[in-house]
Amino acid sequence: MTRHALVNSDIAAQINSGSWIRRMFEAGGVLKQQYGEDAVCDFSIGNPDLPAPGTVKTALMAVVGKAEEPFTFGYMPNAGFPWARAKVAEHLSREQGVSLAGDDILLTCGAAGALNVLMHTVLEPGDEVAAIAPFFVEYGGYARNHGGTLTVIPSKPETFELDFDALEKGIGKKTRILIINSPNNPTGQIYSEAHVRELAALLARKSAENGRPIYLAADEPYRFLAFDGATVPALLPLYPYTVIINSFSKNLSLPGERIGYLALNPDLEGKEELMAGLVLSNRVLGFVNPPVLGQYIMAGALGSQVDFNIYAARRTAMAEVLRDAGYEFFMPRGAFYFFPKAPGGDDVAFVNRLLEERILAVPGSGFFGPGHFRLAFCVNEEVIRRAAPGLKRARDAFK
Repeated sequence: MTRHALVNSDIAAQINSGSWIRRMFEAGGVLKQQYGEDAVCDFSIGNPDLPAPGTVKTALMAVVGKAEEPFTFGYMPNAGFPWARAKVAEHLSREQGVSLAGDDILLTCGAAGALNVLMHTVLEPGDEVAAIAPFFVEYGGYARNHGGTLTVIPSKPETFELDFDALEKGIGKKTRILIINSPNNPTGQIYSEAHVRELAALLARKSAENGRPIYLAADEPYRFLAFDGATVPALLPLYPYTVIINSFSKNLSLPGERIGYLALNPDLEGKEELMAGLVLSNRVLGFVNPPVLGQYIMAGALGSQVDFNIYAARRTAMAEVLRDAGYEFFMPRGAFYFFPKAPGGDDVAFVNRLLEERILAVPGSGFFGPGHFRLAFCVNEEVIRRAAPGLKRARDAFK
């Protein structure tokens, strides 16, 4: 009998190309089974290893006390509990320096859910979603989910700052959304206030030329993790079509709970219609509503976070290890990743060489940043130090 295709051509292509992050993560599983956990240095995936702050346990225990009450875990409005949206609005108002209400907030199944909801709501077939490379590779899949195409706009080499000549060329008539991720995964760069002000002015001009708004989607799960006194600029006051997207995966170590939010600019004209569309999209995409437990935990833990100093110490340790081994790298200003240059220039070949040392990294090609590789330092400092000899041997092999 003839074998028929079981998946569509787009999904088949994505299966074949795969996510480098997941491929390396799975390769690590094989190595750990073969040699043992302690023999493998796994820097492949940004899965926070720090325990959640104590406020998370307190909030969770409070929900447990409600477990026998009717509707504790029942349906709620598709946008989330009104009281939970109000708490996020209050928190975000302080962070952004604007006055938000609960109706400006949509609670979502993580930042990924928020991005999909936004694209489903505003994209027309053939619209473009622009992203500044290097970037989290799933952005392209999200755009295709909703009839859009991905436009890759390079950042400046070496520093990974915004390249305004590239932005001028890359943002066109079909651009509907520009995604920025600061602090950035995978580079650790934070865009300065001067640069985001200039970006806001560029988007305002391009929107006027296009005759429709270009949304600025600020993907900010690493906002809490800025080093050496760096600050992440507030974007809502700068551009009316800014949409803040965030999650509690990193700052509260809750990636598996899938709780995040989307916030609209309170000064956006017609925001009620946009929010109505977002809420509808949240439902028809099958998310239906954000997780119940996540909302209770988030509301009880707002304003707290994991121990920042541990990440800062790990950053220092990783920089020392890479520097001693002779790597070239940009010192990350935020997030928990390094993005060094791959010795020899072939990032895939070099990452495969690291596998021989039982070190798991991700090729920069997976982030539209070829010639580099990513190391996630959300691991114990002992693992970072233990990787030093293998990193040096791999580097020496490519001299």
